[in-house]
Amino acid sequence: MVNNMTDDYQNKETLHVVVVGNVDDGKSTLLGRLLFDSRSIFEDQLQALCQVSEKRGENNVNLALLSDALRAEQDQGITIEVAHHFFSTPQRKFVFIDTPGHIQHTRNMITGASTANLVVMLIDARKGIAEQTRRHTIIASLLGIKHMMVVVNKMDLVDYREDIFELIKANLGNFSSRLDFLTIDYIPVCALHGDNIVNISLKMPWYKGNTLLNQLENFSFNTITEITGGRFPVQYVVGLNSNDFQDYQAYAGRVAGGEFKTGSKVIVLPSKTSTYIKSINQGQNSLEIAFPPMSVTMQLTDEIDIRRGDLIVSGNDLPEISREFDAMICWCSTAKLIPGNHYLLMQVAREVRCSIKSISYKIDINSGNKINGVEEAGLNDIVRVSIKTLHNICFDKYSTNHVTGSLILVDETSNETLGAGMII
Repeated sequence: MVNNMTDDYQNKETLHVVVVGNVDDGKSTLLGRLLFDSRSIFEDQLQALCQVSEKRGENNVNLALLSDALRAEQDQGITIEVAHHFFSTPQRKFVFIDTPGHIQHTRNMITGASTANLVVMLIDARKGIAEQTRRHTIIASLLGIKHMMVVVNKMDLVDYREDIFELIKANLGNFSSRLDFLTIDYIPVCALHGDNIVNISLKMPWYKGNTLLNQLENFSFNTITEITGGRFPVQYVVGLNSNDFQDYQAYAGRVAGGEFKTGSKVIVLPSKTSTYIKSINQGQNSLEIAFPPMSVTMQLTDEIDIRRGDLIVSGNDLPEISREFDAMICWCSTAKLIPGNHYLLMQVAREVRCSIKSISYKIDINSGNKINGVEEAGLNDIVRVSIKTLHNICFDKYSTNHVTGSLILVDETSNETLGAGMII
């Protein structure tokens, strides 16, 4: 297994890549081939893989089994859950997020894509762009992913034809032109045989670009501080009274934006009470500064009524405080989303009842256009809605802070997650 580290490698940030696409487009095989050809699996893993493949009656090693860890996935040959695969080369560290392609598991794709820097979109060269391809492309754009690599797989089954690759490239390029991607790269591959995955394929001499691994190793991205103001959602109120801790009260959570310094002024929302940071602790260690995504415990100089779900902010860039706002919702339930219905809205650590005031429009998955006059939304629909909550919540737009700008809608009775939303 590769373990040669360089100083340049140590300084490079980990690249989080979400792998998406329609069911059976070869996502798991692609990841397996990438791990295998880059020598990123152990010898005992390979032996186990050979044994399982032999038991299944397969002539060759089934590399898809490297990523399809669940027994149900191995039996069915599809990916059901989101799987995270960690591996490295001498140039970079990676986290690959393998998501399901089946339309019934779109919610899992949303979960996996929410933390990614880059989306790798697989397309079966025989089938071209499918409905789920367009849906995943739209969702990735809504989630704020700015870069996409389109991997046209199974080129061996279309005789490695350049015209088919160029047609898919043109069609997806036309569809994605109205979305908010900064870069889109296209790579023709055969994951089963390893063409253009780690090594350049001699079967496609017309392709002059890089292999997938080379593209990933040299992909350049900047970690952008989403907002200048600090965001610290309170997850838990810590209260102690003992010989060692007399009337100790602190607030635990994960920093969601900006930074916090010991001694600096902060504002507690929604009460808008001002105070100062007395101390910041991480475990047994005292800190002078905290920043995303650190989980810390914070003490304040004044005794304030602070509860789970409140927001501690620093700086002058304050979030919005309101009971009404608009959001893009990816609906994940067979139950209909209907204006007037009531749900439980969960945003960071706050839970509040809400109602859907109206649906502004639905996105047409086939064209990307807006459909006005929509009265309801169904499973896997993407809609813009107006929401009214029972109490004020503190939020940022999703485009500026993914943590305080995201939400989910939950059924109050069954606790089923019904939809994932981005405040706009």
